[in-house]
Formats: sequence, C-alpha cells, structure tokens
Amino acid sequence: MTLRSPPLSGVHEEADARFTDFGGWEMPVEFASIREEHDAVRSSAGKFDVSHMGEVTVSGADAAALTQRLTTNDVTALDPGEAQYSAITDEDGVILDDTVVYRLPADEDEEFLFIPNARHDEEMTERWVAYRDEWGLDAAVTNRTTEYAMVALQGPDAPDLLRPETGVDIGEMDRFDIASGVVAGAESLVARTGYTGERGFEILCPWDEAEAVWTALECQPCGLGARDTLRLEMGFLLSGQDFHPEDEPRNPYEAGIGWTVKLDTEFVGRDALERADAEGVEQRLVGLELVDRGVPRHGYEVTTGDGDHLGHVTSGTMSPTLGEPIALAYLPAAYRDPGRSVRVVVRGEPKKARTRTTPFLDR
Repeated sequence: MTLRSPPLSGVHEEADARFTDFGGWEMPVEFASIREEHDAVRSSAGKFDVSHMGEVTVSGADAAALTQRLTTNDVTALDPGEAQYSAITDEDGVILDDTVVYRLPADEDEEFLFIPNARHDEEMTERWVAYRDEWGLDAAVTNRTTEYAMVALQGPDAPDLLRPETGVDIGEMDRFDIASGVVAGAESLVARTGYTGERGFEILCPWDEAEAVWTALECQPCGLGARDTLRLEMGFLLSGQDFHPEDEPRNPYEAGIGWTVKLDTEFVGRDALERADAEGVEQRLVGLELVDRGVPRHGYEVTTGDGDHLGHVTSGTMSPTLGEPIALAYLPAAYRDPGRSVRVVVRGEPKKARTRTTPFLDR
C-alpha cells in the first residue's frame, strides 16, 4: 500500500531525517537523535510535524448533538475556543480511538473539529456520517486531513518562539484553548495542547503553507521517536499499542482515562461503561519501573516473583529524562497500587520491577 506523505516531506528529506511507516504515513522518526530531540523539548523547545493526525469538522444545527453521542466526554460543556480530551467507544464500551474535540472560536454557528489518530480519519468520518444519517441529525461532516497540516511546538521556550510569529495573544491562552489567527503569514488555528507534558502549542495551518510555519519556528526538529519517549514519561496513551479495538480491546476505565467518561450524557457505549464503572474492571493500565537492568518493550510478559502470568507491557522505553526503564502494562486491578513487586520478562530473563503511579515525570 502506498504510504501517505505529509506536506513537509521534502523539507525533512533535506534535513536528512530518518523516516518510518506510522499509521500508513511516511513520517520522520528521527532528525538528530531521539535523546537530543527529547532533551531539547524538556529544556528549551522542539517542533514536530504531526500532519499524520486527522482533522474532521462537524458543523450545523446538530453538530453538538452528533459529537456528544459519539464521544464519551461532555461536548456541551465546551465554550467557543475550548477543547477537551475524549474517547470514541463502540457499543461494548471498547475504545475505538482517543481524540481531542475542539469547539472552534466564536462565530454564529457551532462548529467542532476533532482529531482522530493516524489512519482513523476516514473511518471516523464514515462513523459520524453513518450515525448522523441513522439518527436523522442535521450536521455536515468533512474530512479535512489533507487540508490541514499540523505542527506541534513544545517546550518551555515555545511561547517565546511563537509570539513573534503570530498576532494571537498566546499569553492569554489556558491549556486546551484554541484561537484563530495568523502564524508566519498563514491563516491558522493555534491550540494550547500537546502530547509531551511541556508547555506548547499545536498549529493547524493550510497544507500548502506548512513550510512557512515550520521554517519560522527556529528550534530543534523532532521526530516521532522523541514524541514517543516524551509522551510515555507522562503516561499518555498511544493508539494501536495501549489500546486497539482488535489487538488490545480496552475500555476507558481499564486504560486509565475513566475521567473522560460522563455517564450523565448519552453516547454509544454508555450502558456498557456504566456497568463497568459499577462492577469495576479486572485489569488496569499501570506504570512500571524496572529495578534490574533492561529495557521493557511492547508485548513483554509481566509475572509475579514466582513466575505466574500477570499481564503484558503495552509501551516501554528507557526514559531519557529519568535515566530509568519505564513501562505501561495491563495488570490485575490490585496492582494499580504503587510499590508492588513484579517481574518483566526481558528476552527470556525475569527482571525485577515495581509498580508506580503515572505520570512518571512531574510536569
């Protein structure tokens, strides 16, 4: 299958980036080194091309009603210019995708923009359209993934880098705010969101003007490798690894994002999640830190000290900031308490580890 390419492919090639297939997109995974890029974001700033993320707009008289019934959070709580993290679940309460829903800045009509993960844009557009038609709602659903490029600027210096390039009053923006304005000459949406735990912004600009925005933000270019180590230090979920409807079917309570579920609203999967909330779940996604030397990786088994199977690692790495091997793993719910001793089987060798709360990094 032909891979999709972001609008900045040529720019990344000139920068000698190393590429990888991520969700059907050929994306830069590394420019300098993962460690160097990771450290730049924690200490100063880094920029990411995240144009592989989907963008779907929902507008019209029933835009809020439609999105409310297809996401687990309370869309009606959003004022214009605000955003929220949410989950998209099936009838059984299994996470199909996680997303950020933006209520776009004020105009006369309500319009929402949500961000499916890579490869999910077409599937989610079809889902919104199908349910709109089934429920007879008045809403226009448009997949704009190839209209918007997205650049994430993350790190403590991000505001100082962005401020000279935009008229948006970014100093007034709270986390999960979104505003419209010009960035490096491009009409854009500027969101105070991110996936690293650092202060930062995500800039949605026209596909054909991505290079102007990217070039204006003079800081370390970062690939998806650093994005993964940064998000894991914060305990943020990765679609396809920490949940997947077929390979890792999990509901929001198991995945540790039960706070996004508003049971006083009506949405697909609500009844199943109400039961899960009342009855509890058997497994939870918990943080692990290895005591012994070794690096936990996706799929590694987790056992008791006696070798009894407990679960498996979904994400793992050597934390560049902490200098410690860390992981997320689905384990029996009792193991959510910090300090429980377990073993992670690394290349056939059981390595001592203990449970701990997430995020791993205080931000």
